[in-house]
Amino acid sequence: MVTAKQLDELDPLKNFKDEFYMEEGQVYMDGNSLGLMSKRAEAKLMGLMDSWKSFGIDGWTEGENPWFTLAEEMSARIAPLVGAKANEVMVTGSITSNIHQMLSTLFQPTSEKSVILVDELNFPSDIYAVESHLRLRGLNPATAMRKVASRNGYTLETEDIVDQLTEDVAIVLLPSVLYRSGQLLAIREITEAAHAKGILVGFDLAHSIGAMPHTLHEDGVDFAVWCHYKYMNSGPGGTGGLYIHERHHQLLPGNAGWFGSDKAKQFDMDHQFSKAEGAGAYQIGTPNIFSMAPLLGSIEIFEEAGISRIREKSLQLTSLLREQLALNVPELADVTPRPDNERGGHIALSHPEAARICKALKDGGVVPDFRAPNIIRLAPVALYTSFEDVERTVETLKKIMAEELYKNYSNERNVVA
Repeated sequence: MVTAKQLDELDPLKNFKDEFYMEEGQVYMDGNSLGLMSKRAEAKLMGLMDSWKSFGIDGWTEGENPWFTLAEEMSARIAPLVGAKANEVMVTGSITSNIHQMLSTLFQPTSEKSVILVDELNFPSDIYAVESHLRLRGLNPATAMRKVASRNGYTLETEDIVDQLTEDVAIVLLPSVLYRSGQLLAIREITEAAHAKGILVGFDLAHSIGAMPHTLHEDGVDFAVWCHYKYMNSGPGGTGGLYIHERHHQLLPGNAGWFGSDKAKQFDMDHQFSKAEGAGAYQIGTPNIFSMAPLLGSIEIFEEAGISRIREKSLQLTSLLREQLALNVPELADVTPRPDNERGGHIALSHPEAARICKALKDGGVVPDFRAPNIIRLAPVALYTSFEDVERTVETLKKIMAEELYKNYSNERNVVA
């Protein structure tokens, strides 16, 4: 049997761990909530701060990374990670603001088609955005937003989603990976089923971008949104991203702004909006340069590591984690789907004392993620988690459960992102 130490020695990505800052002796299993800082991300941020210091206003057009075209240049490099054409991706906004932009652009309700289909396990912010958007359109969220139900409280069945693709549905908005369970949805199958009924499809890639490859253009997905601060390691509140298939690029942005202008005409200062070509049109405000800067360093790392190799190691790590958990801590219920093609980059465990267990884990040197009311999420990230880290995590959990160390902690929730 191959040991964790041997797996680490054979790991082609092992040297990337040295790129990241982490507390000595700590195992960080919370990269699906906030990724660690890399030395390159830090360097890029400092470099762009220096460009402000050195060039002032001329930083928009001078220096190693001129700010005026920085978002477009970064977007072209992000596009391969989501399987899109360069002009279909834009580094901009946040998940929530980009949902509003995509819905305001693509959602064109009629008396026959006015429903937005979501799911009951979706992240709250996405639901809040859909509800508020519907109200702005004069629609009642109680009837114009429909939720696909889960059979077990953790996962969704593709057939249940397809069954809800009724004639009154205009748009489907689903997560690519469910944050609670780590389930990876059948993106292509859902998209094809929706398109067969004239329904547009969008996905929130928050829990999948940077952990696995995507094929958004090939799959025919109409739009997608995401953050970069989880597996992409761009830092807290880092600028997000959006994708819009090229077949929709003729549409005016529902929420127009100056930076959605054709760059050749942007400084004409004309009150007539000249729409940029491609996804750049769906920017709104001035790029947040310092929030984008760390992503420059992350992109370099991803280009060197390769997203396919990252996915391969991620699957190996999560497989080892769940196998060891089943052997050593069977009282923690693994609620993540078993097949490789049905799970993302984290494993979700259910237990009534999840909050207390997470606190005990953290004090034991392992940083987990808790999600109310009863979920422990563990995300071994391919770029900075070793196979021995996985073993240590399981050993720590085993001790906590065997000795009931979690009983030393309160069940009150800590505030986490």
